[in-house]
Amino acid sequence: MGKQSWKPGNMLYPVPAVLVTVVDRKGTPNVFTVAWAGTVCSAPPMVSISVRPERYSHHMIEETKEFVINLTTKDLVFATDFCGVKSGRDVDKFKKMHLTPLPGEKVKAPLLAESPVNLECRVKQTIRLGTHDMYLAEVAAVHADEAYLDKKGRFSLDAANPIAYSHGGYYQLGKKLGTFGYSIKK
Repeated sequence: MGKQSWKPGNMLYPVPAVLVTVVDRKGTPNVFTVAWAGTVCSAPPMVSISVRPERYSHHMIEETKEFVINLTTKDLVFATDFCGVKSGRDVDKFKKMHLTPLPGEKVKAPLLAESPVNLECRVKQTIRLGTHDMYLAEVAAVHADEAYLDKKGRFSLDAANPIAYSHGGYYQLGKKLGTFGYSIKK
């Protein structure tokens, strides 16, 4: 069994497909899909998203230095795709996809009521890369839908039916295979 050598590229898949909500300085909101999002630090809690400068939402992040990452689910997969291929310049995606904006506690960008988890974020640093600008942001608040909490009050990821993105496709994540440290437990 051999290995083929390919040209350099982003082959780190699957990745989360998240809905990011933003607002401009006039208060106009938008929602768009980001597949390049990730955790960068636990203390302080920080995340990153990468956005092309030509995206309609890019100027909103530049103006306010805030956004909300809204996790996606099997029930949100159609809206996730739509919000990634349609521009807020042309359509009100909240209205078209029946998404419910809720006020944030720490940022002006709205949360999505339909999302099981919302991360309110404040940009700490912008890194201008090639095709994308990466926003490093501190998580200012986290909201979890009570419908997905177990009897002990912990978030039940499998009950939320989260999705991921890989090579142009959306996938529902499956069953838990282990827990942190299970390989060394006696």
